[in-house]
Amino acid sequence: MPMRIAMTIWRLLKTRKFKRPSTIELSDFGCFLIMACGVIVLQQIDISLIYHMIRGQATIKLYVIYNMLEIFDKLCQNFIGDVLPMLFHSAEELARCPPETESMKFWIWRFISDQVLAVVASIVHSFILLVQAITLSACIVSHYNALPALLVSNNFAEIKSYVFKGYSRDNVHSMVYSDSIERFHISAFILFVLAQNILEAEGPWFGSFISNILLVYLFEMGIDIIKHSFIAKFNNIAPIAYSEFLEVLCKQTLHMQTEGAKKKLTFVPLAPACVVIRVLAPVYAANLPYNPLRWRLFWILLFSAITYIMLTSLKVLIGMVLQKHARWYVNRCQRRKQHLHAD
Repeated sequence: MPMRIAMTIWRLLKTRKFKRPSTIELSDFGCFLIMACGVIVLQQIDISLIYHMIRGQATIKLYVIYNMLEIFDKLCQNFIGDVLPMLFHSAEELARCPPETESMKFWIWRFISDQVLAVVASIVHSFILLVQAITLSACIVSHYNALPALLVSNNFAEIKSYVFKGYSRDNVHSMVYSDSIERFHISAFILFVLAQNILEAEGPWFGSFISNILLVYLFEMGIDIIKHSFIAKFNNIAPIAYSEFLEVLCKQTLHMQTEGAKKKLTFVPLAPACVVIRVLAPVYAANLPYNPLRWRLFWILLFSAITYIMLTSLKVLIGMVLQKHARWYVNRCQRRKQHLHAD
């Protein structure tokens, strides 16, 4: 998205002729505005103040705060997942409608209102993720081992709220996708904790950081395994259903048509991206050399370009790995179905 916006601006400066933006250009502009507003607002938030307010609370209060934030995170994720398609639809209609007509005025105001709604929702979601990351960081560095207590209480409360209820197959499918999005959010929180340790930790900290991170991931994976085992048992869902969920996700990765698939993995990365940019900016600022302003701008541009190239390369690499794994798994499922049909 940033590369497409840069190419659009370069083409506009080169031709010096304003061309009516297309649907993709309007959508990119809307997403860029959402992310820029989120980063600007998060830059005004004093992380240390929120950190010390949360760290001074008792363990039971940390548990309540983290659970509330987790609930609001899921609500915001679902809400933004509905708002963004509205914004993209408005961009499509605005790009297609004839100029200087009443319909164009309507779609301009519709696009602006959808844009404002998406910006506000994304800012709220970004703030919730930031506070959630600060809460996890406060538990990790606390002197009274608040992290195990938080993980145990939070995850067993999750088991209690899920396993004794009836769920359909579609509900379980949505739950699997929600758990995968939650893992990604936890990875963003871990990146926040790493940035805070780089900036403020004293003495050897990397060993304890790795052990705490492994503890978080092991708890999350273990509780998810237990939760889905009981859900499958009480709702008479065969274990092969989870293989079919993965097959649908692999086909979605390969952009293949799936028959009867009602659920798609909808992940909106704008709010986590705002949090990651907010927490990584001080790390870059702390490592800038003390030079005149011109040279500092040079180093900022250089670090930004290197980071962008590294992230783009990582994105391409992960995409290639996912495509290869998805193709292998879909072929494996097809061979298994053919074998069962032959039997």
